[in-house]
Amino acid sequence: MLHIVRIKISYILLLFLLSIFKINAQNLTEKQFIEDLEFLKTELPKRHKNLFGKISERKFNQKILEIEKKRQSLNNETFEIELYKLIKKIGDEHTRIEPKYRNIFPIYFDFFKEGIFVVKTDSIHSKLMYKKLNGIETHTIKSVINDYKRIIKDDNKSYFEIYFLNFINNPSVLKGLNITKSNSEVKFILDNQEFPILATNKENSALTKNTQLLRFKHKDNYWYELIENNKTMYFNYQDCAEQDGKTFEIFNNELFNATEIQKPEKLIIDLRNNSGGNSAILKPFLEKLKTNYLNKKGSLYILIGKKTFSSALMNAIDLKRNYNSILIGEPTSGNVNHYGETRGFYLPNSKIIIGYSTKYWENWKGYSGSLKPDIQIDYSIENFKNNIDEVIEYIKDN
Repeated sequence: MLHIVRIKISYILLLFLLSIFKINAQNLTEKQFIEDLEFLKTELPKRHKNLFGKISERKFNQKILEIEKKRQSLNNETFEIELYKLIKKIGDEHTRIEPKYRNIFPIYFDFFKEGIFVVKTDSIHSKLMYKKLNGIETHTIKSVINDYKRIIKDDNKSYFEIYFLNFINNPSVLKGLNITKSNSEVKFILDNQEFPILATNKENSALTKNTQLLRFKHKDNYWYELIENNKTMYFNYQDCAEQDGKTFEIFNNELFNATEIQKPEKLIIDLRNNSGGNSAILKPFLEKLKTNYLNKKGSLYILIGKKTFSSALMNAIDLKRNYNSILIGEPTSGNVNHYGETRGFYLPNSKIIIGYSTKYWENWKGYSGSLKPDIQIDYSIENFKNNIDEVIEYIKDN
């Protein structure tokens, strides 16, 4: 009997979830759009640390009103685009909207000095690997970038590029910007040829990055490897969070024990894939590094890039200011002084998450914009294809 009850409950739950999915898939009504906007207008100023630091309250309310006036022409995609444009005006890198996107076009790109190229696909589209993006549908790549600048903060080039890459394979964003007419199929112009690609469920999309570059070797939050005949200790720190099965403290002891035994001449700390978390995780490493023989110019290298953001950025700033390090790579997507410590709330009808900042971090008084490397490296698609990391090569030769 108990078994039958469980089956009935599970069946009812399934019907409920399917009904929720159906509701979410339907377009919101004018009334629902207005309710979401009014909720946003009320809640965001109350919760944000300083919402009107870059946009006046009058302009914020005016932008809300402008969206409300478009309510008859709005659909779910264009509503999200209007919210992106509003958030851009607020000008806070940690304040953002997070709609629940279910589908993607199974292709990922990256910026190189020669342009934008495919770096990751599923097995069906593997022939597209390393092709150059020239446009989408009837739009040139220059036109597409300009469209995305309407919704993404572009005062920080690295920040813009990261979000552009996150959104360029997003069917809802492409349709909302009127770059495509469909959210189920798109024609990417690659190497000046059209390639139609169908959208797929994000959860079921198995994408592969066809590279043997060292920085992509493991998915662990932190790992190390001795390279160059044990002359260099390479420490990859790609998530400011504790690793399941190995605390950072245990890992840190292993790293320094290996350093003590092998006596490498250089130490590399790679933060290029790290978008943040808890900046305090790295504290045991920083404490030991302070008195370590590798804490000297010419021996200590910090790798930063477009993805270095939030807590990882704060770690990079600490390593730059308080240690004898050399920063190498690209400017960070995170600004040195910024609002952060993000919290969030849902809009009542669309269920879009609004992330907002609760604290201001003045990490380096007087410093403006992103953290810049001491030595900037511009990456080449040809080197990427051949598994050559320009940053590692530079350190080898110096």
